[in-house]
Amino acid sequence: MTNIPKVFHFVFGLKPQTEPFHLSHYMAVKSCIEVNRPDKVYFHYEHLPYGKWWDEIKGSLTLHPIEKDQAMAAYRYKDSSIEKYRYAHLSDISRLEILLEYGGVYADIDTIFVKPIPEELYQHACVMGREKVDESVPAAKEAGGSLCNAFIMAEKNARFIRLWLDRIFDEFDGSWSAHSTFLPYRISREYPETIHVEPERSFFYLDWTREGIRSLFNKKVELPEDVYSLHLWSHLWWEKGRMDFTFFHEGRLTPNFIKYGNSTYSALAKSFLPADTECSQEAYRAEARKASTENIKLFLGRLKGKPHA
Repeated sequence: MTNIPKVFHFVFGLKPQTEPFHLSHYMAVKSCIEVNRPDKVYFHYEHLPYGKWWDEIKGSLTLHPIEKDQAMAAYRYKDSSIEKYRYAHLSDISRLEILLEYGGVYADIDTIFVKPIPEELYQHACVMGREKVDESVPAAKEAGGSLCNAFIMAEKNARFIRLWLDRIFDEFDGSWSAHSTFLPYRISREYPETIHVEPERSFFYLDWTREGIRSLFNKKVELPEDVYSLHLWSHLWWEKGRMDFTFFHEGRLTPNFIKYGNSTYSALAKSFLPADTECSQEAYRAEARKASTENIKLFLGRLKGKPHA
């Protein structure tokens, strides 16, 4: 008998939507459905998405409006560069509350599923995966490890999730990882009987480093047999002006890039494109030329000490 129900959860729209639902978000949900064949997929939201790719997928989802946590919504950030990610911190709370109430599998919307989650993982009370730790960061080194909250499996009322929620606000300091990845790692060490920890390769084989992101979008790598999903780390490359990890950005992730591109992501996502999607090699080549020109401008802008607008 399974402990964890085959119900999947996505959380989205915890800030007003000003741009259409992105193709990569569609791919996360579509690959989840096609690869895992879940009993139900919940889409939890405050603000509903819109656009072509949302219209394409919304009929496959169970829509569930949620309210954001008021304490997190009112938190005063010391670092303004982090404050723009408040929606992610709101999601950190929502995903745990949802898993506590429903049980199932939570995945970030910047995920692509590769192979069905093994049946034996559903037998545990809670499942998370290790992620690469940047030991040059004092807080990361002090934590000793990290469990990435971009993918969580849990039975309803899982003790691990309760322990996490009980401590999450005390640990929250406005940073990206203290409450969301370092804390669950510590709890897993304190209460190992409450969780099963998968190795990094299961869900985070291509990590958040420059090489990991390059291996997702700029080259094609062969994945081991025991890779079940990949996290895309979109906060590190989504914006065009961000160049510390890659020049790739959300505007380059197009149907043509998926159908004709020679990247790991393209190879995985290709089969999930709707059959009637308009694509052409000529358009792909034009996009590639535009990207090359843009790369030169971005590089020259970086040499001058400022991002290219």
